Amino acid sequence: MVTGAGTARVAGLDGTAVGAWVRRLAGNTAPRRNHWRTRQLYYRAAATLLEAQQRPLTWKSIVAAAGPRGCRSTFYEVAGAHARHRMVDDLIGDGRPGAIEIAWRYLRSDAVEQLLDETKVWSFWPYRQELMRWFSDAMTLGELEAGLSQTVLAWGREHPALAGAVGFAPPACAVEDLTVLHQGHLSGTQALHRLSEVIRKG
Repeated sequence: MVTGAGTARVAGLDGTAVGAWVRRLAGNTAPRRNHWRTRQLYYRAAATLLEAQQRPLTWKSIVAAAGPRGCRSTFYEVAGAHARHRMVDDLIGDGRPGAIEIAWRYLRSDAVEQLLDETKVWSFWPYRQELMRWFSDAMTLGELEAGLSQTVLAWGREHPALAGAVGFAPPACAVEDLTVLHQGHLSGTQALHRLSEVIRKG
């Protein structure tokens, strides 16, 4: 087994704040699983509306697209300043400077935009899981970053409307992953801009 910087970089991806947020909410205990199902209901509704070019998105249109299980109260449990289990709160609570900087970049005043940020993470997560299986301790930083960028590009091409929403903001998990791969030598803002350009030019 090759050890060294590559090992530390890849190992660090298991301890990201956004990764912990997804695993916690998608866990096996009933209350969390039910809340994750509710979140997915609204993530799926928002993504579907974007694909259908239904603009502008509003909480009302997303609730309507969610079907009979959608309602204003559960929408605002998922999105908005007083939502439960917000992704940005986990980033802030993580305490590491990189995670906190990313949180400020994704702290939205608009509930729909906040929902879209989380929808991007939900949509990108299967791509990330596949990428984690491909990553190797023996890979260089350049190879790891290229793999992440190519995965973001592939996701963006398959989900162009969602990827382009909220100013081409990349999935927050990918931004955090890129800062972890650089081990603190790339800021959250720089990582966000770098991956945003990947999507924009894709």
